[in-house]
Amino acid sequence: MAYLTLLTALSISGVAAWYSIAGLAAIFSASILPIIIMGSVLEVGKLVTASWLYQNWTRVPFLLKTYLTTAVVVLMFITSMGIFGFLSKAHIEQGLQNNESSIKAAQIETRIQRENREIERNEAILAQLDQALQRYIELGAVTKGLEARESQTEEREKVQESINQASENIVELQDELAQIELQVSAFKAEVGPLAYVAELLYGEDSDEVIEDAVRAVILIIVFVFDPLAVLLVIAANMSLKDQREKIVTKKVAVVTEDVWEEEEKQIDDQTETDEIATSDQVGDGGTDAPGEDRQDPERLEDKEENDPGEDWIFNELERVEKELDVLYNKSIVKNSKEYKTMRRLEQHRAKLKKQLRG
Repeated sequence: MAYLTLLTALSISGVAAWYSIAGLAAIFSASILPIIIMGSVLEVGKLVTASWLYQNWTRVPFLLKTYLTTAVVVLMFITSMGIFGFLSKAHIEQGLQNNESSIKAAQIETRIQRENREIERNEAILAQLDQALQRYIELGAVTKGLEARESQTEEREKVQESINQASENIVELQDELAQIELQVSAFKAEVGPLAYVAELLYGEDSDEVIEDAVRAVILIIVFVFDPLAVLLVIAANMSLKDQREKIVTKKVAVVTEDVWEEEEKQIDDQTETDEIATSDQVGDGGTDAPGEDRQDPERLEDKEENDPGEDWIFNELERVEKELDVLYNKSIVKNSKEYKTMRRLEQHRAKLKKQLRG
């Protein structure tokens, strides 16, 4: 779990650094390469400083601790500012594309209106020519009317050609307008969730309210992104430290167990040697059988009364074993109170085992 936490922290920190550097480069676009170098170094320094502060917090002087903590907080603010710039730039570019499409759509609509006016003007010219011919007919001058009709043929063809050309232009412009409207509709579909958020927060979904909702969402992301990365780095340090302490404690427990087993073996050997010597002394006395105890009966009676029974020894030994199991599973620092308790219980266990053997 410790390594997973560390990997997650480094991943989030790496992504945050990338967004931050890209955002700072967009803000200071005149010096992109120096900004990239500075941002990369500061991001690494921020994580190293946070880890070092956690590991050495108790022994760091107050002024150094204050400065480094302030530096980490300020670097987190700088990173968050870069992330805000990056996300804001992405939203602005998306909005610019929509604005460009809207402007193109307005221009096309203006051209369509101009072509319609051109058609109306030409149709008015044709109507005037028809009215002139109608007057000849009304006056009964049909021949003159036909002659006038022949003289209007070229003009009528030009006017009709202009009307046809304007109609074709309108069809092309309408097709182009339809494509732009599809792009605008696609953009509205992309910002649709933001419209719902704006309506939820502000009660309406106008363009200004949507911009406010976008800023609110970006701020939420900014306040979570880099602080989470730094805190996960500290959490990874805590997990790794606990894991190292558990490994050290288990090694100490194993070594201690081996030492006590060796001491118990020496005690058993010494006990067997003492019993053999006592048997030899009894045999030299010549009065009692080998191995019989020649102590005073009253002392033997007192010893039987004062010595605990085997049941009590087994129960006590079981209790000690349980307490030692609990301590072995903990992260115990050497020379601490729990460490001393563990050693004392181990000594008590050795004595109980010796009593059982005796």
